[in-house]
Amino acid sequence: MQERSSVDELAYRLRDELNRYSAGGKLPSSRALVERFRVSPVTVSRALAQLVAEGLVVTRPGSGAFRAEARTASPAIGDTAWQEVALSADATAEGVPRTVDASGVLVSLAAPAPGVIEFNGGYLHPSLQPERAMGAALSRAGRRPGVWGRPPMEGLAELREWFARGIGGAISAAEILVTAGGQSALTTALRALAPPGAPVLVESPTYPGMLAIARSAGLRPVPVPVDPDGVKPALLADAFKATGARVFVCQPLFQNPTGAVLTPERRGEVLAIAQAAGAFVVEDDFVRRLVHEDAGPLPRPLAADDPDGVVVHVGSLTKATSPSFRVGALAARGPVLERLRAIQVVDTFFVPRPLQEAALELVGSPAWPRHLRSIATELKNRRDTMTAALRRHLPELALPHVPSGGYLLWLRLPDGTDESALVAAALRAGVAVAPGRPYFSAEPPAGHVRLSFAAVAGTSEITEGVRRLRVACDEVLG
Repeated sequence: MQERSSVDELAYRLRDELNRYSAGGKLPSSRALVERFRVSPVTVSRALAQLVAEGLVVTRPGSGAFRAEARTASPAIGDTAWQEVALSADATAEGVPRTVDASGVLVSLAAPAPGVIEFNGGYLHPSLQPERAMGAALSRAGRRPGVWGRPPMEGLAELREWFARGIGGAISAAEILVTAGGQSALTTALRALAPPGAPVLVESPTYPGMLAIARSAGLRPVPVPVDPDGVKPALLADAFKATGARVFVCQPLFQNPTGAVLTPERRGEVLAIAQAAGAFVVEDDFVRRLVHEDAGPLPRPLAADDPDGVVVHVGSLTKATSPSFRVGALAARGPVLERLRAIQVVDTFFVPRPLQEAALELVGSPAWPRHLRSIATELKNRRDTMTAALRRHLPELALPHVPSGGYLLWLRLPDGTDESALVAAALRAGVAVAPGRPYFSAEPPAGHVRLSFAAVAGTSEITEGVRRLRVACDEVLG
Protein backbone atom coordinates (compact mmCIF):
# COMPACT_ATOMS: atom_id res chain seq x y z
CA MET A 1 0.00 0.00 0.00
CA GLN A 2 3.01 2.26 0.42
CA GLU A 3 4.58 1.58 -2.97
CA ARG A 4 4.32 5.17 -4.17
CA SER A 5 5.79 6.67 -0.96
CA SER A 6 8.55 4.00 -0.94
CA VAL A 7 9.52 4.90 -4.51
CA ASP A 8 9.59 8.62 -3.69
CA GLU A 9 11.62 8.04 -0.52
CA LEU A 10 14.19 5.85 -2.29
CA ALA A 11 14.50 8.31 -5.19
CA TYR A 12 15.03 11.10 -2.65
CA ARG A 13 17.82 9.20 -0.89
CA LEU A 14 19.54 8.17 -4.12
CA ARG A 15 19.33 11.72 -5.41
CA ASP A 16 21.05 12.90 -2.25
CA GLU A 17 23.85 10.37 -2.71
CA LEU A 18 24.61 11.13 -6.35
CA ASN A 19 27.21 13.74 -5.36
CA ARG A 20 29.42 10.90 -4.15
CA TYR A 21 29.81 9.71 -7.72
CA SER A 22 31.68 11.39 -10.53
CA ALA A 23 29.96 11.81 -13.88
CA GLY A 24 29.70 8.39 -15.45
CA GLY A 25 30.27 6.67 -12.12
CA LYS A 26 28.47 3.37 -11.63
CA LEU A 27 25.76 3.15 -8.97
CA PRO A 28 25.31 0.01 -6.83
CA SER A 29 23.48 -2.85 -8.50
CA SER A 30 19.73 -3.20 -8.15
CA ARG A 31 20.27 -6.24 -5.93
CA ALA A 32 22.56 -4.24 -3.66
CA LEU A 33 20.00 -1.45 -3.41
CA VAL A 34 17.25 -3.94 -2.57
CA GLU A 35 19.32 -5.38 0.27
CA ARG A 36 20.59 -2.05 1.56
CA PHE A 37 17.27 -0.19 1.65
CA ARG A 38 15.07 -3.25 2.33
CA VAL A 39 12.69 -2.51 -0.53
CA SER A 40 11.35 -4.56 -3.41
CA PRO A 41 13.04 -4.82 -6.82
CA VAL A 42 10.01 -3.03 -8.30
CA THR A 43 10.59 -0.07 -5.96
CA VAL A 44 14.26 0.11 -6.99
CA SER A 45 13.35 -0.06 -10.67
CA ARG A 46 10.78 2.71 -10.35
CA ALA A 47 13.05 4.96 -8.28
CA LEU A 48 15.84 4.63 -10.85
CA ALA A 49 13.35 5.35 -13.64
CA GLN A 50 12.36 8.53 -11.81
CA LEU A 51 16.01 9.67 -11.67
CA VAL A 52 16.44 8.79 -15.33
CA ALA A 53 13.44 10.95 -16.19
CA GLU A 54 15.04 13.82 -14.26
CA GLY A 55 18.24 13.46 -16.30
CA LEU A 56 20.32 12.54 -13.24
CA VAL A 57 20.94 8.87 -14.07
CA VAL A 58 21.39 6.85 -17.23
CA THR A 59 20.91 3.10 -17.49
CA ARG A 60 22.72 0.75 -19.85
CA PRO A 61 21.16 -2.68 -20.42
CA GLY A 62 23.41 -5.37 -19.01
CA SER A 63 25.75 -2.85 -17.36
CA GLY A 64 23.71 -1.05 -14.71
CA ALA A 65 22.92 2.52 -13.73
CA PHE A 66 25.37 5.42 -13.90
CA ARG A 67 25.43 9.05 -12.87
CA ALA A 68 24.60 11.15 -15.92
CA GLU A 69 27.18 13.41 -17.50
CA ALA A 70 26.94 17.07 -16.62
CA ARG A 71 24.35 18.78 -18.73
CA THR A 72 25.63 20.98 -21.50
CA ALA A 73 24.62 24.60 -21.55
CA SER A 74 21.12 25.14 -22.81
CA PRO A 75 20.76 26.85 -26.16
CA ALA A 76 20.08 30.55 -26.06
CA ILE A 77 16.44 31.40 -25.48
CA GLY A 78 14.84 33.68 -28.00
CA ASP A 79 12.83 36.78 -27.22
CA THR A 80 9.32 35.68 -26.25
CA ALA A 81 8.19 39.06 -24.94
CA TRP A 82 5.78 39.37 -27.87
CA GLN A 83 3.63 36.64 -26.31
CA GLU A 84 2.59 38.95 -23.47
CA VAL A 85 0.81 41.17 -25.97
CA ALA A 86 -0.76 38.26 -27.83
CA LEU A 87 -2.00 36.52 -24.68
CA SER A 88 -3.26 39.70 -23.03
CA ALA A 89 -5.54 40.23 -26.02
CA ASP A 90 -7.05 36.77 -25.49
CA ALA A 91 -10.57 37.71 -24.40
CA THR A 92 -14.10 37.00 -25.46
CA ALA A 93 -16.07 39.31 -27.70
CA GLU A 94 -17.71 40.68 -24.54
CA GLY A 95 -14.31 41.59 -23.10
CA VAL A 96 -14.26 38.84 -20.47
CA PRO A 97 -10.70 37.57 -19.99
CA ARG A 98 -10.15 33.89 -20.71
CA THR A 99 -7.92 33.06 -17.77
CA VAL A 100 -6.33 29.64 -17.46
CA ASP A 101 -5.39 29.00 -13.84
CA ALA A 102 -4.95 25.41 -12.68
CA SER A 103 -3.46 26.24 -9.28
CA GLY A 104 -6.59 25.26 -7.37
CA VAL A 105 -6.65 21.87 -9.10
CA LEU A 106 -2.94 21.19 -8.76
CA VAL A 107 -3.20 21.38 -4.97
CA SER A 108 -5.08 18.06 -4.95
CA LEU A 109 -3.17 16.48 -7.85
CA ALA A 110 0.47 17.11 -6.93
CA ALA A 111 2.15 14.38 -4.88
CA PRO A 112 3.61 15.71 -1.60
CA ALA A 113 7.28 15.40 -0.76
CA PRO A 114 8.40 12.24 1.06
CA GLY A 115 7.36 12.32 4.69
CA VAL A 116 4.55 14.84 4.20
CA ILE A 117 1.08 13.62 5.20
CA GLU A 118 -1.39 14.15 2.35
CA PHE A 119 -4.49 15.87 3.73
CA ASN A 120 -4.91 17.71 0.41
CA GLY A 121 -5.43 14.72 -1.88
CA GLY A 122 -8.46 14.27 -4.07
CA TYR A 123 -8.33 10.50 -4.66
CA LEU A 124 -8.30 7.26 -2.72
CA HIS A 125 -5.01 6.14 -1.22
CA PRO A 126 -3.55 3.17 -3.17
CA SER A 127 -4.45 0.90 -0.25
CA LEU A 128 -8.14 1.76 -0.83
CA GLN A 129 -8.09 1.39 -4.59
CA PRO A 130 -9.28 -1.89 -6.14
CA GLU A 131 -5.92 -2.44 -7.80
CA ARG A 132 -6.16 -6.21 -8.16
CA ALA A 133 -9.72 -6.02 -9.46
CA MET A 134 -8.78 -3.28 -11.94
CA GLY A 135 -5.77 -5.25 -13.11
CA ALA A 136 -7.84 -8.39 -13.60
CA ALA A 137 -10.53 -6.39 -15.43
CA LEU A 138 -7.96 -4.84 -17.74
CA SER A 139 -6.46 -8.26 -18.43
CA ARG A 140 -9.85 -9.77 -19.26
CA ALA A 141 -10.78 -6.76 -21.38
CA GLY A 142 -7.58 -7.10 -23.36
CA ARG A 143 -8.68 -10.56 -24.50
CA ARG A 144 -12.08 -9.46 -25.75
CA PRO A 145 -12.52 -9.72 -29.54
CA GLY A 146 -12.18 -6.34 -31.23
CA VAL A 147 -11.00 -4.58 -28.08
CA TRP A 148 -8.56 -2.41 -30.05
CA GLY A 149 -11.14 -1.46 -32.61
CA ARG A 150 -12.99 1.84 -32.80
CA PRO A 151 -15.85 2.06 -30.29
CA PRO A 152 -19.17 3.81 -30.96
CA MET A 153 -18.72 7.57 -30.61
CA GLU A 154 -21.22 7.69 -27.74
CA GLY A 155 -19.56 4.78 -25.92
CA LEU A 156 -20.16 1.07 -25.62
CA ALA A 157 -23.84 0.24 -25.42
CA GLU A 158 -23.44 -2.00 -22.35
CA LEU A 159 -21.51 0.68 -20.47
CA ARG A 160 -24.07 3.35 -21.33
CA GLU A 161 -26.79 1.03 -20.05
CA TRP A 162 -24.90 0.54 -16.78
CA PHE A 163 -24.58 4.29 -16.21
CA ALA A 164 -28.27 4.78 -17.08
CA ARG A 165 -29.31 2.21 -14.45
CA GLY A 166 -27.24 4.08 -11.88
CA ILE A 167 -29.21 7.27 -12.51
CA GLY A 168 -32.61 5.62 -12.44
CA GLY A 169 -35.84 7.29 -13.46
CA ALA A 170 -36.59 7.63 -17.14
CA ILE A 171 -32.98 8.05 -18.31
CA SER A 172 -32.16 5.55 -21.04
CA ALA A 173 -28.89 4.32 -22.46
CA ALA A 174 -29.61 6.35 -25.61
CA GLU A 175 -29.33 9.51 -23.47
CA ILE A 176 -25.84 8.67 -22.15
CA LEU A 177 -22.43 9.66 -23.51
CA VAL A 178 -19.34 7.91 -22.12
CA THR A 179 -16.63 10.46 -21.25
CA ALA A 180 -13.00 10.44 -20.16
CA GLY A 181 -13.85 11.11 -16.51
CA GLY A 182 -15.85 13.80 -14.75
CA GLN A 183 -13.55 16.72 -15.53
CA SER A 184 -13.86 16.08 -19.25
CA ALA A 185 -17.64 15.77 -18.91
CA LEU A 186 -17.89 19.10 -17.07
CA THR A 187 -15.75 20.78 -19.73
CA THR A 188 -18.00 19.47 -22.49
CA ALA A 189 -21.14 20.51 -20.63
CA LEU A 190 -20.06 24.09 -19.99
CA ARG A 191 -18.84 24.54 -23.55
CA ALA A 192 -22.16 23.24 -24.85
CA LEU A 193 -24.45 25.25 -22.59
CA ALA A 194 -22.90 28.72 -22.29
CA PRO A 195 -21.25 30.97 -24.89
CA PRO A 196 -18.02 32.81 -24.02
CA GLY A 197 -18.71 35.86 -21.91
CA ALA A 198 -21.89 34.45 -20.37
CA PRO A 199 -22.51 34.21 -16.62
CA VAL A 200 -22.72 30.76 -15.04
CA LEU A 201 -24.14 30.26 -11.55
CA VAL A 202 -22.01 28.17 -9.21
CA GLU A 203 -22.26 27.05 -5.61
CA SER A 204 -20.16 28.99 -3.13
CA PRO A 205 -17.85 27.47 -2.10
CA THR A 206 -17.36 24.98 -4.94
CA TYR A 207 -14.90 22.70 -6.71
CA PRO A 208 -11.90 24.71 -8.06
CA GLY A 209 -11.61 22.48 -11.13
CA MET A 210 -15.05 23.57 -12.28
CA LEU A 211 -14.18 27.24 -11.73
CA ALA A 212 -11.03 26.71 -13.80
CA ILE A 213 -13.08 25.19 -16.63
CA ALA A 214 -15.50 28.11 -16.62
CA ARG A 215 -12.82 30.79 -16.60
CA SER A 216 -10.74 29.12 -19.29
CA ALA A 217 -13.86 29.14 -21.49
CA GLY A 218 -14.35 32.86 -20.88
CA LEU A 219 -17.40 32.38 -18.65
CA ARG A 220 -18.19 34.48 -15.57
CA PRO A 221 -18.79 32.35 -12.45
CA VAL A 222 -21.42 33.93 -10.19
CA PRO A 223 -21.55 32.55 -6.61
CA VAL A 224 -24.70 31.28 -4.90
CA PRO A 225 -24.11 30.40 -1.21
CA VAL A 226 -24.69 26.93 0.21
CA ASP A 227 -25.35 25.72 3.75
CA PRO A 228 -25.44 22.13 5.13
CA ASP A 229 -28.77 21.63 3.29
CA GLY A 230 -27.31 22.59 -0.09
CA VAL A 231 -27.77 25.65 -2.26
CA LYS A 232 -30.18 28.29 -0.95
CA PRO A 233 -33.16 28.40 -3.37
CA ALA A 234 -34.14 32.03 -2.71
CA LEU A 235 -30.62 33.22 -3.50
CA LEU A 236 -30.53 30.98 -6.57
CA ALA A 237 -33.71 32.58 -7.90
CA ASP A 238 -32.30 36.06 -7.22
CA ALA A 239 -29.07 35.18 -9.04
CA PHE A 240 -30.94 33.97 -12.14
CA LYS A 241 -32.96 37.20 -12.23
CA ALA A 242 -29.97 39.47 -11.65
CA THR A 243 -27.65 37.87 -14.20
CA GLY A 244 -29.83 36.31 -16.87
CA ALA A 245 -27.72 33.16 -16.53
CA ARG A 246 -28.83 30.01 -18.33
CA VAL A 247 -26.66 27.50 -16.44
CA PHE A 248 -26.32 26.49 -12.79
CA VAL A 249 -23.60 24.00 -11.80
CA CYS A 250 -24.11 22.09 -8.55
CA GLN A 251 -23.10 19.01 -6.57
CA PRO A 252 -26.32 17.96 -4.78
CA LEU A 253 -24.72 14.96 -3.05
CA PHE A 254 -21.77 15.36 -0.64
CA GLN A 255 -20.78 18.68 -2.13
CA ASN A 256 -17.11 19.56 -2.53
CA PRO A 257 -15.91 21.06 -0.21
CA THR A 258 -18.71 21.35 2.37
CA GLY A 259 -20.10 17.80 2.19
CA ALA A 260 -23.64 19.23 2.01
CA VAL A 261 -26.56 17.19 0.66
CA LEU A 262 -29.41 19.00 -1.06
CA THR A 263 -32.55 18.34 1.00
CA PRO A 264 -35.72 16.82 -0.52
CA GLU A 265 -37.55 20.14 -0.09
CA ARG A 266 -34.89 22.07 -1.95
CA ARG A 267 -34.50 19.56 -4.79
CA GLY A 268 -37.87 20.40 -6.28
CA GLU A 269 -37.36 24.12 -5.74
CA VAL A 270 -34.01 24.12 -7.55
CA LEU A 271 -35.48 22.35 -10.59
CA ALA A 272 -38.52 24.63 -10.67
CA ILE A 273 -36.40 27.78 -10.38
CA ALA A 274 -34.09 26.68 -13.21
CA GLN A 275 -37.00 25.70 -15.44
CA ALA A 276 -38.71 29.06 -14.84
CA ALA A 277 -35.47 30.79 -15.84
CA GLY A 278 -35.15 28.68 -19.00
CA ALA A 279 -31.85 27.38 -17.65
CA PHE A 280 -29.95 24.12 -17.38
CA VAL A 281 -28.76 22.51 -14.15
CA VAL A 282 -25.42 20.72 -14.50
CA GLU A 283 -25.46 18.03 -11.80
CA ASP A 284 -21.96 16.89 -10.86
CA ASP A 285 -22.68 13.58 -9.09
CA PHE A 286 -19.01 12.86 -8.47
CA VAL A 287 -18.93 10.80 -5.23
CA ARG A 288 -22.15 8.80 -5.20
CA ARG A 289 -20.08 5.63 -4.85
CA LEU A 290 -18.11 6.98 -1.87
CA VAL A 291 -21.01 6.74 0.56
CA HIS A 292 -20.13 6.00 4.21
CA GLU A 293 -21.33 2.93 6.05
CA ASP A 294 -23.71 4.94 8.26
CA ALA A 295 -25.25 7.09 5.52
CA GLY A 296 -28.60 5.39 5.05
CA PRO A 297 -30.52 5.51 1.73
CA LEU A 298 -29.22 8.09 -0.73
CA PRO A 299 -31.41 10.57 -2.60
CA ARG A 300 -31.75 9.85 -6.30
CA PRO A 301 -29.84 12.03 -8.75
CA LEU A 302 -31.70 15.18 -9.78
CA ALA A 303 -31.74 13.81 -13.33
CA ALA A 304 -33.96 10.93 -12.19
CA ASP A 305 -36.74 13.39 -11.27
CA ASP A 306 -36.42 15.59 -14.34
CA PRO A 307 -38.64 14.64 -17.31
CA ASP A 308 -38.13 17.98 -19.08
CA GLY A 309 -34.41 17.96 -19.87
CA VAL A 310 -33.44 20.64 -17.34
CA VAL A 311 -30.64 18.53 -15.83
CA VAL A 312 -27.40 17.59 -17.55
CA HIS A 313 -25.98 14.86 -15.34
CA VAL A 314 -22.28 14.09 -14.84
CA GLY A 315 -21.20 10.79 -13.28
CA SER A 316 -17.82 9.11 -12.95
CA LEU A 317 -16.07 5.92 -11.86
CA THR A 318 -12.79 7.67 -11.11
CA LYS A 319 -13.27 8.71 -7.47
CA ALA A 320 -14.23 5.19 -6.44
CA THR A 321 -11.37 3.52 -8.30
CA SER A 322 -8.18 5.33 -9.28
CA PRO A 323 -7.14 8.72 -10.70
CA SER A 324 -6.00 6.88 -13.83
CA PHE A 325 -9.32 5.05 -14.33
CA ARG A 326 -10.86 7.93 -16.21
CA VAL A 327 -14.30 6.75 -17.26
CA GLY A 328 -17.39 8.90 -16.75
CA ALA A 329 -20.70 9.75 -18.34
CA LEU A 330 -22.89 12.64 -19.44
CA ALA A 331 -26.66 12.18 -19.38
CA ALA A 332 -29.06 14.59 -21.07
CA ARG A 333 -32.33 14.55 -22.98
CA GLY A 334 -33.55 16.71 -25.79
CA PRO A 335 -31.64 18.69 -28.45
CA VAL A 336 -28.79 19.46 -26.02
CA LEU A 337 -27.66 15.83 -26.21
CA GLU A 338 -26.61 16.23 -29.84
CA ARG A 339 -24.65 19.38 -29.01
CA LEU A 340 -22.86 17.60 -26.17
CA ARG A 341 -22.07 14.70 -28.47
CA ALA A 342 -20.72 16.97 -31.21
CA ILE A 343 -18.43 18.85 -28.84
CA GLN A 344 -17.09 15.65 -27.33
CA VAL A 345 -16.38 14.18 -30.77
CA VAL A 346 -14.54 17.34 -31.82
CA ASP A 347 -12.47 17.39 -28.63
CA THR A 348 -11.60 13.73 -28.07
CA PHE A 349 -13.29 11.56 -30.73
CA PHE A 350 -14.10 8.86 -28.13
CA VAL A 351 -12.92 7.22 -24.92
CA PRO A 352 -10.41 4.42 -25.71
CA ARG A 353 -12.23 1.13 -26.12
CA PRO A 354 -9.87 -0.94 -23.91
CA LEU A 355 -10.66 1.37 -20.98
CA GLN A 356 -14.40 1.11 -21.59
CA GLU A 357 -14.16 -2.67 -21.82
CA ALA A 358 -12.14 -2.75 -18.60
CA ALA A 359 -14.80 -0.62 -16.88
CA LEU A 360 -17.47 -3.11 -17.93
CA GLU A 361 -15.41 -6.00 -16.64
CA LEU A 362 -14.81 -4.23 -13.32
CA VAL A 363 -18.38 -3.19 -12.51
CA GLY A 364 -19.70 -6.59 -13.61
CA SER A 365 -17.35 -8.56 -11.37
CA PRO A 366 -18.08 -9.85 -7.82
CA ALA A 367 -15.13 -7.73 -6.66
CA TRP A 368 -17.00 -4.48 -7.38
CA PRO A 369 -19.70 -4.65 -4.66
CA ARG A 370 -17.10 -5.98 -2.23
CA HIS A 371 -14.92 -2.96 -2.98
CA LEU A 372 -17.77 -0.52 -2.45
CA ARG A 373 -18.65 -2.12 0.89
CA SER A 374 -15.02 -2.02 1.96
CA ILE A 375 -14.49 1.66 1.22
CA ALA A 376 -17.83 2.54 2.84
CA THR A 377 -16.53 1.05 6.09
CA GLU A 378 -13.03 2.46 5.76
CA LEU A 379 -14.12 6.00 4.87
CA LYS A 380 -16.46 6.11 7.89
CA ASN A 381 -13.63 5.00 10.17
CA ARG A 382 -11.29 7.60 8.73
CA ARG A 383 -13.92 10.34 8.94
CA ASP A 384 -14.63 9.51 12.58
CA THR A 385 -10.92 9.41 13.41
CA MET A 386 -10.26 12.78 11.83
CA THR A 387 -13.37 14.38 13.35
CA ALA A 388 -12.49 13.15 16.84
CA ALA A 389 -8.86 14.27 16.52
CA LEU A 390 -9.87 17.73 15.31
CA ARG A 391 -12.37 18.23 18.13
CA ARG A 392 -9.81 17.09 20.67
CA HIS A 393 -6.73 18.94 19.44
CA LEU A 394 -8.04 21.82 17.29
CA PRO A 395 -11.35 22.96 18.78
CA GLU A 396 -10.79 26.50 17.51
CA LEU A 397 -11.26 25.28 13.90
CA ALA A 398 -15.01 25.22 13.29
CA LEU A 399 -16.44 22.07 11.70
CA PRO A 400 -20.03 23.03 10.79
CA HIS A 401 -20.93 19.78 9.03
CA VAL A 402 -19.78 16.15 9.23
CA PRO A 403 -20.74 14.43 5.97
CA SER A 404 -21.91 10.84 5.58
CA GLY A 405 -20.23 10.45 2.20
CA GLY A 406 -17.26 11.70 0.24
CA TYR A 407 -13.72 12.05 1.50
CA LEU A 408 -13.25 15.49 3.05
CA LEU A 409 -13.96 17.90 5.89
CA TRP A 410 -14.37 21.67 5.51
CA LEU A 411 -13.04 23.78 8.38
CA ARG A 412 -13.53 27.47 9.06
CA LEU A 413 -10.52 29.24 10.56
CA PRO A 414 -10.80 31.72 13.44
CA ASP A 415 -11.56 35.25 12.29
CA GLY A 416 -8.44 37.10 11.26
CA THR A 417 -6.37 33.98 10.57
CA ASP A 418 -3.93 34.31 7.69
CA GLU A 419 -5.00 31.30 5.59
CA SER A 420 -1.88 31.28 3.42
CA ALA A 421 0.38 31.47 6.47
CA LEU A 422 -1.38 28.51 8.07
CA VAL A 423 -1.12 26.39 4.90
CA ALA A 424 2.61 27.20 4.66
CA ALA A 425 3.18 26.46 8.35
CA ALA A 426 1.35 23.15 8.00
CA LEU A 427 3.64 22.14 5.15
CA ARG A 428 6.68 23.01 7.26
CA ALA A 429 5.22 20.83 10.00
CA GLY A 430 4.89 17.94 7.53
CA VAL A 431 1.20 17.98 6.58
CA ALA A 432 -0.26 19.27 3.30
CA VAL A 433 -3.72 20.89 3.49
CA ALA A 434 -5.81 22.56 0.80
CA PRO A 435 -6.38 26.32 1.23
CA GLY A 436 -10.00 27.48 1.09
CA ARG A 437 -9.57 30.53 -1.14
CA PRO A 438 -9.58 28.64 -4.50
CA TYR A 439 -13.05 27.26 -3.67
CA PHE A 440 -14.67 30.69 -3.86
CA SER A 441 -15.45 32.50 -7.11
CA ALA A 442 -15.66 35.82 -5.24
CA GLU A 443 -14.43 37.13 -1.88
CA PRO A 444 -14.66 34.41 0.79
CA PRO A 445 -16.51 35.15 4.04
CA ALA A 446 -13.60 33.79 6.10
CA GLY A 447 -10.47 31.68 5.91
CA HIS A 448 -10.95 27.94 5.43
CA VAL A 449 -8.98 24.76 4.87
CA ARG A 450 -10.11 21.49 3.34
CA LEU A 451 -8.83 18.22 4.77
CA SER A 452 -9.03 14.89 2.94
CA PHE A 453 -9.10 11.65 4.90
CA ALA A 454 -9.02 9.37 1.84
CA ALA A 455 -5.53 10.04 0.48
CA VAL A 456 -3.60 8.94 3.58
CA ALA A 457 -2.36 5.47 4.48
CA GLY A 458 -4.65 4.93 7.47
CA THR A 459 -6.09 6.20 10.74
CA SER A 460 -2.71 6.43 12.50
CA GLU A 461 -1.52 8.81 9.79
CA ILE A 462 -4.68 10.89 10.27
CA THR A 463 -3.96 11.22 13.99
CA GLU A 464 -0.36 12.22 13.31
CA GLY A 465 -1.45 14.69 10.62
CA VAL A 466 -3.81 16.45 13.02
CA ARG A 467 -0.99 16.62 15.59
CA ARG A 468 1.22 18.32 12.99
CA LEU A 469 -1.60 20.69 12.10
CA ARG A 470 -1.80 21.62 15.78
CA VAL A 471 1.88 22.59 15.64
CA ALA A 472 1.17 24.78 12.59
CA CYS A 473 -1.80 26.46 14.29
CA ASP A 474 0.32 27.18 17.38
CA GLU A 475 2.83 28.90 15.12
CA VAL A 476 0.29 31.02 13.25
CA LEU A 477 -2.43 31.62 15.85
CA GLY A 478 -0.08 32.09 18.78
